[in-house]
Amino acid sequence: MSFRTIKRHFRESGKSLTRNGWMTFASISAVTVTLLLVGVFFVIMMNLNHIADNIQKDVEIRVHLDPSADAANKELIGQKINQITAVDSAKFSPKEKELTNLIKDMGSDGKTFKLFEQDNPLSDVYVVKTKKPTDVIKTAKTIEKYQYVQSVKYGQGYVEKMFNVVEVARNIGIVLIIALLFTAMFLISNTIKITIVARRREIEIMRLVGATNSFIRWPFFLEGAWLGILGAIVPIAVIAGVYSYIYDTVGKNIQIKFVELLQVNPFIIQISIILVLLGALIGVWGSVMSVRKFLKV
Repeated sequence: MSFRTIKRHFRESGKSLTRNGWMTFASISAVTVTLLLVGVFFVIMMNLNHIADNIQKDVEIRVHLDPSADAANKELIGQKINQITAVDSAKFSPKEKELTNLIKDMGSDGKTFKLFEQDNPLSDVYVVKTKKPTDVIKTAKTIEKYQYVQSVKYGQGYVEKMFNVVEVARNIGIVLIIALLFTAMFLISNTIKITIVARRREIEIMRLVGATNSFIRWPFFLEGAWLGILGAIVPIAVIAGVYSYIYDTVGKNIQIKFVELLQVNPFIIQISIILVLLGALIGVWGSVMSVRKFLKV
């Protein structure tokens, strides 16, 4: 395809946008609303995923060793844990350190536990991290079968529920986003159909003088892309402004552990790129569906 032909396609697609002004405005408005909703869902889902990842990364297995285990037995257990494929790290924490951490975590209430420094009732512990948070349950069940392992704790009951909630939230978000994208495709497709109907005579003349299928189709594809890209401008501006405000006024002041919003940069840039690409994609796809059905070339 020559540069002259490409230039002609871009010019024709631009003319078509201005020729069907009201339909162009209606399509861009519909795409704007759709992409705004999609963008909001993306912002929410990506931040929820970020928070969920932070929580999941903190999930660990605490392997409490039997008091009867000697140094050799403890070292052997550590070796066996590290041999598990799903295990990322296994750090030994002696009971003295466990008591110190407990006193520190309890703050002023921890003074009571200092009485146990002479006769420490706690157990030596292996703190195990898995490569994937979802491997925690399976790994814990494997470790609890080892000799000299007194108990294994990983938040049983709560961890399973957390993984299920995260999975359900992700699936719901994906379904809603896909539904909104199909709505935008349908709207753009209808706009392109009207353009094709209005230009049927011109298209027939082009066919008679020997224009190829691709030569006729390209302006429509570009028109769909313009509709999608133009429809992404307002959502990007709104989301960037609102998210920056929320991050500056709320995000930096959140004191809850694990609850941390994604930083404005490069997050807003990523969202902007996603919305522009989605806008162009749904525009072109809407054009493709319209051309296939109504443009018999």
